[in-house]
Amino acid sequence: MRKQNITKDIHKYLKYDWIQFLLTSLICASIFFLVTYSNVYTETYDIEKFSTANETIRSPITIENTKETDSRIREAVQSVEDHYEISLEVADERVSAVHEIFEAIEKVESEDLKKTLSLPSVTIDDKISYLKDLVQDEAIREIDDQVFLSLFEASPENRMLAKELLTTALNDAYHTGVQIEEENKVIESIQQKLHYSTLDNSFVRSLYPLISYGVEPNSFFSADKTNEAQQRARENVEPVMIRAGEIIVEEGKLITNEIYEELKITGLLNEERNIFPLIGLSLLLLLLASMMFLEMWHAKKKKALKLSSLIAIIIISIFIASLMKVVSFYTTTVNPLYFVAPIAVASMLLKILVSERLAIVFSIFYAMVGSVIFNANIPGLLNMEAGVYFLVTQLASIYFLANVKDKMAILKAGISISLYNIVTVSLFLLLSFEKYDWLDYLMFSGYGFLSAMFSTVLTIGMLPFFESGLGIISDSKLLSLSSPNQPLLRKLLIEAPGTYHHSIMVANLSEAACEAIGANGLLARVGAYYHDLGKTVRPHYFIENQMGMKNPHDFLDPYESAEIILQHPLDSAEMLRKDKLPKEIIDIALQHHGTTLLKFFYYKAKEVNEKVPESEFRYQGPRPRSKEAAAVSICDSVEAAVRSLNHPNQEEIENIVTSIIKDRVLDGQLNNSSLTLKELETMKSVICETLKGIYHSRIQYPKEESIKEAK
Repeated sequence: MRKQNITKDIHKYLKYDWIQFLLTSLICASIFFLVTYSNVYTETYDIEKFSTANETIRSPITIENTKETDSRIREAVQSVEDHYEISLEVADERVSAVHEIFEAIEKVESEDLKKTLSLPSVTIDDKISYLKDLVQDEAIREIDDQVFLSLFEASPENRMLAKELLTTALNDAYHTGVQIEEENKVIESIQQKLHYSTLDNSFVRSLYPLISYGVEPNSFFSADKTNEAQQRARENVEPVMIRAGEIIVEEGKLITNEIYEELKITGLLNEERNIFPLIGLSLLLLLLASMMFLEMWHAKKKKALKLSSLIAIIIISIFIASLMKVVSFYTTTVNPLYFVAPIAVASMLLKILVSERLAIVFSIFYAMVGSVIFNANIPGLLNMEAGVYFLVTQLASIYFLANVKDKMAILKAGISISLYNIVTVSLFLLLSFEKYDWLDYLMFSGYGFLSAMFSTVLTIGMLPFFESGLGIISDSKLLSLSSPNQPLLRKLLIEAPGTYHHSIMVANLSEAACEAIGANGLLARVGAYYHDLGKTVRPHYFIENQMGMKNPHDFLDPYESAEIILQHPLDSAEMLRKDKLPKEIIDIALQHHGTTLLKFFYYKAKEVNEKVPESEFRYQGPRPRSKEAAAVSICDSVEAAVRSLNHPNQEEIENIVTSIIKDRVLDGQLNNSSLTLKELETMKSVICETLKGIYHSRIQYPKEESIKEAK
């Protein structure tokens, strides 16, 4: 007893649409979580240093190895040499001093010192003393007199050559810079240069003090330039990155300090870090679930989403998610098998079984989930190439699957999808940095073609299971039911031809009326074909089948006649149930008279008894609960009424249609159909126009007798 109460409570709550939508959204999100869990969850390891790796371990993320980067920065900074600043003033000063000495010697040699110094005779010492007086630099006094003696004794040519060699060597040394610790080395270098000249070695050796006099440090350490160079060295060091998917340690290799540090950095030794990707995945799927709920709620306003449609959404989601997961096990960076995944089957099935808008929305969801599934198990990475490919192929399938009149429509859509798949795959290959040959293009394009073909085959193969197993009525199912070769329609045609013709007329009116208000015109047409099937039980009791015979109701009591007429909707529904036709068709047959009053026999009975209850002459109903059932109900009465007129004109047709619709509204027959007054007005206009086309005025051709008389 308690279990029965619980079951009743569950069914009671499931009657609320929002609960059904919420459960569907959460179930789909849970399915997506189960298939993507391993793609964001990173396996951790209990590894010790200097142990052996039991398996090849790859990095799950891309992260910087900061310790290694800092080590490389230190090495780069330490490799930077000290930078010095060269003082050109020191160079000019020393070279000018040497120049001055040689010029002073030339002046002493050219001047008449006897007259200048007022001496009877001039010795070499007098010349040297006069030379030192001419040169302003006090440092010259520290130079040994032997240097000046050698210069005075040398020929003018040798002095000139010595001057050129010495000043040139000094300029070269000062240009590159003379550091304090390199001063002696520079002096020795200049001495060597002079020795390699044509000057006598003894003369060169006598010039050593002059060389030392001319050399002075002019290159000094620069802290600013050194710091700038070190900063540039730091900036030029590239961060040491551990790339996602990069092998950290191969199986059987030793876990060194460096490897252990990389395992630690990438979080492979820390179980706690795994919670964050899972939280991120949960937030993503909750966001998708909320969007699913809102979209289903939006779809409910335009078209009722039945429980069978929601179950279909769940089954399709399970199938597609599982399919992508299986394909991901065999996908590698070299062989992207996601190109061959037949994901377009989901969008085609959803468009056929549910609605186009929901198919578009769920195609976005499936593409997002696919980008996670094919991320090579690298947390935080989305395979955008797979996501874009899945979205394009699904949207193409929705667009090209325009009219599902037969299986060929699905096949034609598959061919168009294959073209889009091939173009998309080629686009990815062309945008890639890698070079592909024509065999790669051929193979990957073949993947796209196979994806489209697999999607087509799966759609055609799975569609009947959804239609029969869940009782979902699709356009293809309706079209197959509308075929005149259907056993029930053949039965109607053979046993009640008048009713068959009436049903065809009602179908035309109902389809036009439903399409005008945005309802399912095809459903209304097919429902109209079968709505009077119950009349085949006693066809001759209905006036349209009484061709040239007496009306049997003339010999029956009004109650007996009413019982026969009122029974035909129930008989129709029973026959349709027995042949397992869709519930929507059965509902139209059962509801097309609603609870209307059988006025003819009711008033006939009242002629005998004024107190006849109306309930005995009303159809059992129920009243029409959909726009399609309401349209068939109105058109059924309209067609019968207009057909009873001999030569209906435009005014009579409009009056009959207006009267019937008004009568149904006042009797409350349309209260459960969700039809608005505006929609009723639209239906009225369309029905009138259609009837005018059927019963238009025809030319009255003269009879054969009249023609003969005219001759």
